[in-house]
Amino acid sequence: MKGENTLEYPRGTIHAADFSELNWLYVLFNTMEEPVRADREGSLIPSLAKEIKWLNEHTLQMSLHVTNFHNGQQLSAADVKYSYDEMQKWNAPHPPGTWLNLPEGTTCTIINSNTIQFEFPQADGLAPGKMRAFHIGNQLFWQTIGFGYALKGSGEGHW
Repeated sequence: MKGENTLEYPRGTIHAADFSELNWLYVLFNTMEEPVRADREGSLIPSLAKEIKWLNEHTLQMSLHVTNFHNGQQLSAADVKYSYDEMQKWNAPHPPGTWLNLPEGTTCTIINSNTIQFEFPQADGLAPGKMRAFHIGNQLFWQTIGFGYALKGSGEGHW
């Protein structure tokens, strides 16, 4: 028929989902937050961190916003340290690549309830950017699903 579009177009909606509780992106986007984010120009902006500053070339101090996790638990420096310690159990804590790892030998120390300090064995100017991939979860997360530790005994290799 003249003037009538006879092409068939897709109809409806296609939903693609992976409901696996061990899918790292599913877990990450629904349970975690990072100290910093990147803006449209790629500059670091605070997220959980209120401020990140270098005290010297080996020491990075982070003060935290007073905020709550999705389950109502208040974020504290203890949660940041707990998350850091849990991530250090992995050979490669970041699926996108080991370049996101903080250097081996880095220490994480609680200064007070809203301040944490990282001491690096050597200068690491990329550390603030690596904080974009430093995922902070509450202790309930780590003690239950924990990227697969509770079910698989490891957070690696089963994705």
